[in-house]
Amino acid sequence: MLTSNQTSKANVKSATGVQTEQELQKLIKLCQQGDKQSFRVLYQHYQQRVRSTLCQLCGTSALDDLVQEVFLKAWKGLPQLKTTKYFSTWLYRISWNVAIDQRRKLSQGVDKTSLNENWEQEPSSYSKDLESLQDTPDIMHLHYQDLVRRGLDNLSFEHRAVLVLHDLEDLPQKQVADILDIPVGTVKSRLFHARNLFKKFLEQQGISF
Repeated sequence: MLTSNQTSKANVKSATGVQTEQELQKLIKLCQQGDKQSFRVLYQHYQQRVRSTLCQLCGTSALDDLVQEVFLKAWKGLPQLKTTKYFSTWLYRISWNVAIDQRRKLSQGVDKTSLNENWEQEPSSYSKDLESLQDTPDIMHLHYQDLVRRGLDNLSFEHRAVLVLHDLEDLPQKQVADILDIPVGTVKSRLFHARNLFKKFLEQQGISF
């Protein structure tokens, strides 16, 4: 049985016409040759995942601009990508770097409360992805979207990143390590602490599970 995230990815494949890994690799190689139409298909294939990741890391402010920046960097950098099978990891790494830059810009001269206003604008926008968070209550069923948002916001940016990439985006720990350019052991450690901090936050709100 497919999870909601797997179903979403399957729907993306159907919508973009990319059904197999071989087709995807062919598409990426065409993009490397400057085929703009192929890049449009590639954008449609990945844009929802990029948008979801950036939204959970940076909030909704300037989200469209951030997504556009990621794919612009990808288009410019594709000719230098040596191994196309690592395209997904490479694209997530670009997204991570764009998120870091955005957080740095927002944090300059802005206190943490103001920085987190992005999260308060549209808490419901996280609900579909947050329902798959591991080792937590059934968030959609219990209507705890706002608590989850605040719980994620209570984490450091580094801890939030591993939780988002691994638990929400369903990426394996090795790929998360490659994206963040840290050892797998560090991913495991951060994930362990992030989950514990998240649980502790919920318990402080009177939620037991």
